[in-house]
Amino acid sequence: MKTLTKTLLAVTLGVLSASASYVADAATAAPEPHARNWTPPSAKIYAQKMSEQIMSQHPELLSVTLHGVPPGMRDAYTMFAGSYLERIGNADDPDDIDISKKGITIVDPRWHRPNDTVKKFVMMLPLRDASGQNVGEIVLAYKNDGANAKGETAFFLASTRLRDELQQQIPTYAALFEPAK
Repeated sequence: MKTLTKTLLAVTLGVLSASASYVADAATAAPEPHARNWTPPSAKIYAQKMSEQIMSQHPELLSVTLHGVPPGMRDAYTMFAGSYLERIGNADDPDDIDISKKGITIVDPRWHRPNDTVKKFVMMLPLRDASGQNVGEIVLAYKNDGANAKGETAFFLASTRLRDELQQQIPTYAALFEPAK
């Protein structure tokens, strides 16, 4: 009986050890790449020109991205412009879709995120056109260290101010996809 108990214990410990090893490997593995659901046109679009202007005028930013459903598509929520050119056309995450659909804002201080290599503060806001309609999402990632370190209120106010100024430059959602001039 003692031998059977020892054998069962050894097998159980072996299974638990293998499971723990698998979970640890899965937790540290690189995230799956996002599926692409849109291909941008070969010519630069107005939204991309806007994102480049934002980055050049705001050195406190690490990145800016614009999200929504490209004209002519249905439920294909995607990043259609931004400072990460290789990510343009990637399908949106559920939180991005919620912001576009519901018009909510997410204040994300990025505390204790293992994959973030720099301290940042991310604001995810509804993107609006000149008439005030929610037409998508803008994501602003701010540097959050040294002279750029701020609290949630300061990042919220800065990002809503930037978004509201941008709104005046968006006559319609379709205009974001027109060729840049």
